[in-house]
Amino acid sequence: MQLTGQLGEVMKESAQAALSWIRSHAKELEIDENFFREFDLHLHVPEGAIPKDGPSAGITMVTALVSLLTGRPVKARLAMTGEITLSGRILPVGGIKEKVLAARRMGIKEIVLPRPNERNLREDIPEPISQELTFHLVSTMEEALEIALADGVLQPVESEGKVVLEPEPQTAAAPTERS
Repeated sequence: MQLTGQLGEVMKESAQAALSWIRSHAKELEIDENFFREFDLHLHVPEGAIPKDGPSAGITMVTALVSLLTGRPVKARLAMTGEITLSGRILPVGGIKEKVLAARRMGIKEIVLPRPNERNLREDIPEPISQELTFHLVSTMEEALEIALADGVLQPVESEGKVVLEPEPQTAAAPTERS
């Protein structure tokens, strides 16, 4: 995997841990076992991205890569934060209040957070704001993927001579109740 752009050492380590976890779970994720021998991955974080110095993007990197490799789109209006271990356990992160408020300002309605950060939700997020949002507390990467990946398949679309994956049009489905 090639890593370029605004990636500090911690982010590079998160990306490598994400790829290692995906490789070790390729069969369960229904990713072709030969994929990693036949193809290269290139992860680029653009210059305009917000610089980071601490680990908190592991679950996001895993989710994005699994989406790409399986063709399953990530749900719209969903934010997430959390670091992963090589075994897929989700570790707590800092800055929960700031991340939740930023997500809300961007119109996000669902947020995936590490279960150990539950205390931060109770203590740091004002009740009126927490009532507007749906929080999913996760302990494992499998739980995070179950929440983050939508049904459907990404369809290849040619754009400027390159193949880009876009979600297939979905028919309107009845809303489902989540606990």
